[in-house]
Amino acid sequence: MTSTFWDETLAEIKKGITERGHPFRFFTLATIDQLGAPSQRTVVFRHFNDNLSLVFYTDERSQKVQEINKTGAISLLFYHPENLLQITIKGKASVITDPEVLKEYWSAVPDGNKKDYTTHIAPGSTMKNPDALEYLNGDHHFCAIQIEPNSIEYLKLKRPNHIRVLFTKVNTSWEGKFLAP
Repeated sequence: MTSTFWDETLAEIKKGITERGHPFRFFTLATIDQLGAPSQRTVVFRHFNDNLSLVFYTDERSQKVQEINKTGAISLLFYHPENLLQITIKGKASVITDPEVLKEYWSAVPDGNKKDYTTHIAPGSTMKNPDALEYLNGDHHFCAIQIEPNSIEYLKLKRPNHIRVLFTKVNTSWEGKFLAP
């Protein structure tokens, strides 16, 4: 009975990659910081693979990479305001190290966006003047993060009843169960 919601979940997530302007193009990534507190930021959704892994890009010097390297524990939040649909994904994140995969991803980054990965100082570093930010010539700090989900929660806000379904990965398959909203 939960298969309809599973199909909708996957379809909406895929639209975040395939449909220009879809609200799932951006999602909130939560990690655990060095003090054990949640740390959130919005990232751009880049790839969704057949095995349901998700990929986003970042600067390898960013705080989120350090946090991912420490525990790998993440939570993602997608929200579609028109459909009143919220998808929460929990799982493990890891830095992609395969040089061929990284080369493929880097080559697909538009030239105008590549400078985002070439700043002289790391993201989050203090600076006196944002207009004086320097960029590296030829070098970059591009990094790709892969997320392997172990649970996906669907929440549809509607009347007369909200619908909430938790999908959990069991071995290689996914099982769904309804939750009280």
